[in-house]
Amino acid sequence: MPEALSDAELVQPGFAKLAQLLAGYAPHDGVFELSVPGVHVGRHSRPHQACVHSLRLPCLSIIAQGAKTVIVGDELYTCDPSRMLVYSVAIPVAAQITYASFSEPYLAFRLDLDPQKIAGLVLKVFPNGLPPVQERRAVYGAPQDANIINAVIRLLECLRQPGEAELLGSLVVEEILIRLLRSPIGVRVAQMGFAESTVQRIAKAITWLRENFSQPVKITELAGMVHMSVSSFHEHFKSVTSMTPLHYQKALRLQAARQLMLSAMMDAGSAGQRVGYLSASQFSREYSRFFGCAPMRDIARLRNEAQLSA
Repeated sequence: MPEALSDAELVQPGFAKLAQLLAGYAPHDGVFELSVPGVHVGRHSRPHQACVHSLRLPCLSIIAQGAKTVIVGDELYTCDPSRMLVYSVAIPVAAQITYASFSEPYLAFRLDLDPQKIAGLVLKVFPNGLPPVQERRAVYGAPQDANIINAVIRLLECLRQPGEAELLGSLVVEEILIRLLRSPIGVRVAQMGFAESTVQRIAKAITWLRENFSQPVKITELAGMVHMSVSSFHEHFKSVTSMTPLHYQKALRLQAARQLMLSAMMDAGSAGQRVGYLSASQFSREYSRFFGCAPMRDIARLRNEAQLSA
């Protein structure tokens, strides 16, 4: 009787096909949104010299080729074709592509996760209710799943056929989500869809912070908004996001200020004031600590890198 294949052996054959399809949708470096809402393809042909800071929304991320590291608070995740990542809430991250080349570019698939859609599917996948969950995090990693990879391949293939994207695209996306819920991290992913789950309550607080990051934060009011005591709110917020609410707000402010200086050509003082800093020196100090160098020096470096890669 032939020996059963391991999970890695089952997944591996699909990655060459997945990488080929992803490359077809990403003819050059960048992130491309496909015709099915929430489906994205990313390509990069060189490693990053430094971390790229961004706000990552809830999604499933699968790397078909290349590798990167992701830092969330004080947690570091290594991402490559052996593991998929799920982001359960909107979270500031620092990511760095560590392996990519022109001959073998970094290629990744991303599917945005809608809590309402997750909630509807949870009732089908777990008709008898969810098992208890101890671990609650912003990011979950798991070994790649051959069934999920095959479903992603079918999704990308159907998008190449006229008319099939409209007829079959949403059905294959639903299959991917169902298979994700049936995976080893499925019970944790399911928490996204329940209004009274800890993850969903923290997500509500995160939404408020994202919409009001330039305003002073009163933790007592934020905790009351999600029906938690201050101590419980602090504990669960840190457990989910790996950072405190004030650290989370600071990350949002500094990323927004950086974008204002890059895209709107604002000086550091004006950008800091726009995102809620009353003290220019405090803004410069916290910016330097967060991004590794002073604001205007950092912006000059980013513009120079953009010109070199153009």
